[in-house]
Amino acid sequence: MTEAGAADDHSLAAELAGTAGRLLLGVRDEMGFADARALKDTGDLRAHEYLMAALAERCPGDAVLSEEGRSSVAGKRSRGDDRAPTRNTADAERLTASRVWIVDPLDGTREFSEEGRRDWAVHVALWERDASGNGRLAAGAVALPAQGLTLRTDAVGGASLVRTDLADPDPVTAGPAGTPPPREVPLHVPAPDAEKLRIAVSRTRPPEFVRRLAEAIEPEVELVPIGSAGAKISAVLLGEVDAYVHAGGQFEWDSAAPAAVALGAGAHASRVDGAPLRYNREDPRLPDILVCHPMSASTLLTGIREVSGALP
Repeated sequence: MTEAGAADDHSLAAELAGTAGRLLLGVRDEMGFADARALKDTGDLRAHEYLMAALAERCPGDAVLSEEGRSSVAGKRSRGDDRAPTRNTADAERLTASRVWIVDPLDGTREFSEEGRRDWAVHVALWERDASGNGRLAAGAVALPAQGLTLRTDAVGGASLVRTDLADPDPVTAGPAGTPPPREVPLHVPAPDAEKLRIAVSRTRPPEFVRRLAEAIEPEVELVPIGSAGAKISAVLLGEVDAYVHAGGQFEWDSAAPAAVALGAGAHASRVDGAPLRYNREDPRLPDILVCHPMSASTLLTGIREVSGALP
């Protein structure tokens, strides 16, 4: 991969995530919120079909693993479209491919279907095989369409925060009083407060082990309910919380793009036992994850070991 090609991958991930996000905002406007099931399915599939078509056109030799391209969701339909979802690259081909796009067209369908909620996302990540035959996350982007933000990796190894809606300044990207906010700024995971650690948890089913973890560690812990996995990890990188700890079951598409951006932003990202996150596996289940500032990693990993009997 040339330097220009690598830069294109980062830009492409951000472009595709952002465009799918705008499409999803349009679905919300078109359908309203009266039929949550239809809104969820239509959002999932329209974003999925856009991403599959765009990747087939822009990266025809690459494999794709999408949440909505699995055989188990073949019966799902978008409103006004009776076609079955476009299928993922066959596993045998994907597992030998040198480049695999791992995407979640709509992360947080529950939040997407609830009027006023902004904690849902679009994930686009690229996994590349290295010379040893293993692989790594090479690029990634997380769009937060309802917040007007995209978090993305950079070709130089870092990450950036891109403001996609300049009409409504926010405290993260706003400049001094009277000056417009910059469209794009470097993204670095903020250091935690020494007195309190804020941990993002599910808004509907906070895992018991995280409650026990909060009791087992110092400093004081505040559990902060947030919607989708991408929104939770983005909240860590934006300084809205200090950590995300999850062990309730996920898949590669839930964390690939957020983990790529987190690592680019200087965050710690691993399994809850400290092992590296591995992607493009035969079984796409990746049930647990820890994302935090490196300063907090030792405290959290030690605490997780102490309460490991409570892990799901």
